[in-house]
Amino acid sequence: TEYDAKVIGTDSYSDLAVLKIEAENLTTATLGNSETVNVGEFAMAIGNPLGMDSSVTCGVVSAIDREVSDSEGNTYLAIQTDAAINSGNSGGALLNAKGEVIGINSAKLYGTSVESMGYAIPISDVKDILNELMNRETKVKVAENKRGSIGIQGATVDETYSQVYNMPEGVFVSQILEGGGAEKAGLQANCIITKINGTSIATMEELIAELEYYEVGETVELTVQVPGRGGYTEEKIDVTLYKMKDQN
Repeated sequence: TEYDAKVIGTDSYSDLAVLKIEAENLTTATLGNSETVNVGEFAMAIGNPLGMDSSVTCGVVSAIDREVSDSEGNTYLAIQTDAAINSGNSGGALLNAKGEVIGINSAKLYGTSVESMGYAIPISDVKDILNELMNRETKVKVAENKRGSIGIQGATVDETYSQVYNMPEGVFVSQILEGGGAEKAGLQANCIITKINGTSIATMEELIAELEYYEVGETVELTVQVPGRGGYTEEKIDVTLYKMKDQN
């Protein structure tokens, strides 16, 4: 059954999102305890690999607390399983023999050069993130002509730049645009935006995507890293969004 969904919250680091649908009498998943999972236990992966409607694959838990990295260089401690997990499985459940969710499948962590090595984010590691996301106010995208702008020009600080130049990952503010909300709020160039209203921002694209939910005139809280002689310090700045053509 297909439902229209609304985004409640996202977390870019863990690659997780919480969606809300309007429906009644749906069966709910039971969250298990991934901290008690043992190697050799039964594991079942559910998802939509390669665009298929649905798929179930079975295997065993091959390893726990396996340190793996995704294509962006983020490192995770994951559950390894030989149940097939392919592109499209992300977000699907990894279940134990009781039908409890012990992990969230992540295709970001699989490799095309190997077989029978799938990975899932342990459910116990992300319960706090999921609870925090679920308690956020449901967000709805606003019409394009009503969307607000911060009033900056910026660029992504990815992991490579972060390591080379000793900068936090996020959105580097290269210029403050005259007359925009950022200027009026006192945001300074060379700061790095890491969150908007509590949602983590890792790239310029993610910042643009988040702004699709806010109208002109709304105020958002930006978490920024401000450079100084001793490194970066974190500050929170409230910015009232303005309408500025072709800018974010």
